[in-house]
Amino acid sequence: MSEDQVKAGRSSAISRKTNETDIQLSLGVDGTGEVSIESDVPFLNHMLDLFAKHGQFDLKVEARGDVDIDDHHTVEDIGICLGQALREAIGDKAGIKRYASVFVPMDEALAQVVIDISNRPHFELRADFPSAAVGSFSSELVHEFLWKLALEARITLHVIVHYGRNTHHMIEAVFKALGRALDEATSIDPRVKGVPSTKGVL
Repeated sequence: MSEDQVKAGRSSAISRKTNETDIQLSLGVDGTGEVSIESDVPFLNHMLDLFAKHGQFDLKVEARGDVDIDDHHTVEDIGICLGQALREAIGDKAGIKRYASVFVPMDEALAQVVIDISNRPHFELRADFPSAAVGSFSSELVHEFLWKLALEARITLHVIVHYGRNTHHMIEAVFKALGRALDEATSIDPRVKGVPSTKGVL
């Protein structure tokens, strides 16, 4: 990636319209945490706001979906769009740090997110959420969102919630850690020449 590209900022915009959802999403990796989130899933809006603010990403989401059925399609498709935008925004991955491991506490909960921007999509979640839902938001949708993000961004993503008692706190710690880990992994290291891989390509 050239110096001019870095200065201009790495960004992408994604549109996805299906019979189940209609989503417009834009992501600026080299941002300042400017956020505008509008979807029919309030808890996810809150988590995406935390993700972007702690990752210093500029994120705009406008999403409508068939939440009269449930939140699944909307949450899943926002994860797809965010993953696609991330992959496009970081381009050929030249100069990035590639790896990151971040711990974030949220009161009694402790979450860890480990990332490799590897072009090999893989996702692992180790979390035992005490509650099946936070308000109307199903806790199992955390897995769906993160898995689709990892798949579409083509990253290796490991998420571990080491402990916690409050499901809201545990999920919040995950999204904060995700933002900070992606910020670190996507950041440009001036010492890295080309792609950070002995293969010469990611």
